[in-house]
Amino acid sequence: MSDSPADLLITGCTVLVHDDQERIGFEEDAAIVVRDGLVESVGGAAEVAGLAAVERVDARGQIALPGLVNCHTHAPMVALRGLAEDLPTEEWFNDVVWSVESNLTEKDVELGARLACAEMIRAGVTCFADHYFSMDTVAAVVAECGIRAHLGEAYFSSQGPQGREKSLEFALRHRGAADGRITTALAPHAPYTVTDADLTATAQLALEHGLPVHIHAAENRDQTDTSLSRHGVTPIEVLDRTGLLATDLLIAHGTGIIDRDLPVLERASGRTAVATAPRGYLKFAWPDTTPIRALRAIGIPVGLATDGAASNNSLDVWESMALTSLVQKSTEGDPRWLTSRQALHHATLQSARAVGLGDSIGSIAPGRRADIILVDLTGPHTRPVHDLAATLVHSARSSDVRTTIVDGRVLMRDRELLTLDVPAVVRELEDRLPALVDRSHGRRIQEYDT
Repeated sequence: MSDSPADLLITGCTVLVHDDQERIGFEEDAAIVVRDGLVESVGGAAEVAGLAAVERVDARGQIALPGLVNCHTHAPMVALRGLAEDLPTEEWFNDVVWSVESNLTEKDVELGARLACAEMIRAGVTCFADHYFSMDTVAAVVAECGIRAHLGEAYFSSQGPQGREKSLEFALRHRGAADGRITTALAPHAPYTVTDADLTATAQLALEHGLPVHIHAAENRDQTDTSLSRHGVTPIEVLDRTGLLATDLLIAHGTGIIDRDLPVLERASGRTAVATAPRGYLKFAWPDTTPIRALRAIGIPVGLATDGAASNNSLDVWESMALTSLVQKSTEGDPRWLTSRQALHHATLQSARAVGLGDSIGSIAPGRRADIILVDLTGPHTRPVHDLAATLVHSARSSDVRTTIVDGRVLMRDRELLTLDVPAVVRELEDRLPALVDRSHGRRIQEYDT
């Protein structure tokens, strides 16, 4: 350890750690030393006695966790939170969301992204994977507020070749931006809105340029059934025949993945991952959820997500963690699955892998990026602690996150946001809402028919 002052020293906390078998454990009365945006060491408090630091955080009574990752969202859609309620999927898209999105301006996207980043930082999310429009604007917000993000410019085939070209141009221009905090992906919307020819071209571009791909696929069972009846193949088989399973692929939702898809996914030559966002599936009354147990059995990581706040009403990955555990228990009929420790594994290392950052985030260990959250477990709803993992997953809330750190920079300290002015964002956004939500024009950006 260097004798020069550390950039950041966190002391007195209990740290979530992974052993060499990736089993989760907790190290008490620990100290975390951060230099140059990296974790330099995790050890006992006595080991750092007398170490000078530019910034110090006394974290007694708090738990240090790897920052949470929101593996699939549409951050600017917080502007539509609560606008399309209690609707089936088709009506939700066609009657409200895709009509309102035809009004979106870059300013709406900017304000939505600012509000979303504030919400996520407050809830202990240090990285999010976004799939939306006007992503240059989102990238600028990410750079300014200090969060980490995996960004893709979404496109439909109805936009013509320029949609795909714009997605590629964005990905190449912003790859590695914001001091490396921004990674990028190609972002075709879904097999039902992007033709096989465009998906094939996307796969070729991904391989040529070394880019991952982020796509909605097999979102629900209806989509799988419709694809089978119309084309004789499942959406996952479409990804296979168009070459996307040879790329590094992040599949959003996957509640429509069926048994015949599993061997297809298992033999995929690329790095495939799935993002699950259970709250939205419950709201839409979809009969199935992401088959996490089956995917885990074939080695596919499943990361936690919220989807956009227009369907989920929240960007709270903490809630996704608890719901994932509960919904999996209910779906599998097995109280031993998904355990609290398994849920924490999905929230940490598996989520990091899902967004292609498994080598740099997802655990607190020397050499990892210093994306760390501190969680206060002194409240009455978290005491006493008999099982720390269960307390974190099933008793703690995102509002118990006290401090959020990305790349060693403190973005929230003692619940105070340091890089975003929420009241100013809310005032400006609310002034723009009447024009944004107007549907009298009768337009929509796309048709949902699946």
